[in-house]
Amino acid sequence: MVIQRNTEAPVWGSADAGEKVSIATSWGANASTTADKDGKWQVTLKTPKAGGPHTITLKANNTVEINNVLSGEVWFCSGQSNMDFYLKQLRKSNPKRTLPEDAITAEYINKEVTTAGDDQLRQFEVQKNTSPFEPLNTLNGNWLISSPKTNDNFSATAYFFARELRKELKVPVGIIKCAWGGTRVEPWIPAEQYQKDKDMAAYMQQEHTALKKAIANWDPEKAKQGNKRRAPRSPESNQQMPTTLFNGMVNPVIPYAIKGAIWYQGESNASHNITQYTKHFQAMISGWREHWGQGDFPFYFAQLASFRAESTEPIEHDAWASICDQQRRTLSLKNTGMAVLNDIGEASDIHPHNKVDVGIRLALWALKNDYGKDLAACSGPLYKSHDIMGGKVTITFDHAGSGLMTGTKNNIEPTVETKAPIKGFQICGKDRKWQWAEASISGPNTVTVSHQDVPKPTVVRYAWAANPGEVNLYNKEGLPASIFTTEVEIPAYPAPKGKKKK
Repeated sequence: MVIQRNTEAPVWGSADAGEKVSIATSWGANASTTADKDGKWQVTLKTPKAGGPHTITLKANNTVEINNVLSGEVWFCSGQSNMDFYLKQLRKSNPKRTLPEDAITAEYINKEVTTAGDDQLRQFEVQKNTSPFEPLNTLNGNWLISSPKTNDNFSATAYFFARELRKELKVPVGIIKCAWGGTRVEPWIPAEQYQKDKDMAAYMQQEHTALKKAIANWDPEKAKQGNKRRAPRSPESNQQMPTTLFNGMVNPVIPYAIKGAIWYQGESNASHNITQYTKHFQAMISGWREHWGQGDFPFYFAQLASFRAESTEPIEHDAWASICDQQRRTLSLKNTGMAVLNDIGEASDIHPHNKVDVGIRLALWALKNDYGKDLAACSGPLYKSHDIMGGKVTITFDHAGSGLMTGTKNNIEPTVETKAPIKGFQICGKDRKWQWAEASISGPNTVTVSHQDVPKPTVVRYAWAANPGEVNLYNKEGLPASIFTTEVEIPAYPAPKGKKKK
């Protein structure tokens, strides 16, 4: 295993009520306690500087010895399928695509899987589990050491994040993978966070009431008759229910000492509670921090990559774009960061194969903010403010790094500066008639936008589509600018036909 270095780490477990438990370590930190009436016990151990291997010995009515313990950096890695995806799922080209860069990425990942070995890089995978009504305290899972025999089973996103930390920090890195494909943000939110907001509390109550009714009416024998192709699932195992994945998968890991968390999710919310995503996502982050009791630990997340057919005309409404922009707005929460991925998406695959850059871009936030690395930029340009003067709008960006540029990126290859005109800005007046805007870099961190048919502009958007095509604004460090709208409020999104807007 890997423990978080240089901290006070909780160690906990179960025993008989009143049983005395003592913990001894090879680095000299010792502790003892007595299990309470429910058999629960917990102590705190001061962990050593980076290194190992160490041993932890627990003695009570029996003895348990944990060997090959490394002290280093531990990160909790969660989300839906783009975090859940194993390296083995990216080793082959997608037969539906003929893009040469797809084969290049598959070849790169295949070589990494079959040749890389690093006993200082380890992953613990939390097995999938649901618990809609009660937080669980135990879990199943196992630690893997990176090697050609085990790399297949590492989270691709988390692996490349950890590999970057290993390269830069030269200390052991442990990643705790806790992910489930196709899941919304709502199942990952603790129950207590739902109760802090009237609308969220009502949503949870509604969903749980319906679930309890479904459980009461559940007849496994009838379900078998109705579905002979696959084993029927109890309603209680529905992974989309509010709180169920926090209770079943996250809570059992708490309070394991971590440095921070990375997250890749949002695809499934492009059709569910669309305009509530920022509120729900921020509630999840705050709830995790409260439960962990480690303060506002770093929380870095991946913005959704481009997906589906390229948009050729400016558009008003796009659910995918709304989620991306709301992810950007989540950065208002303290100690968060976002990896922008709009230049490495794939129109025909919701699971873009280039997880190399995903991991690197997430790691940049940690390296700069948490490990003191002197980086000119850890993010692509992020909208900061705008100023309207006549028919022109000047956009000011944070994270412009060494300056703005136009560029192009070919999959896993580095970004190349192009000097081409800026693409992807759209502009409108009060009539909301969108036009592709003329945009030019007007300063180290500014872009000026206009259109001859919009003499009195009110709103500017950038990359506003599920797939905005070859948007090309970068900083000189090669990191792409994020989607944004200059509107203060989250733009409304029309409900699907036949459904009420949530």
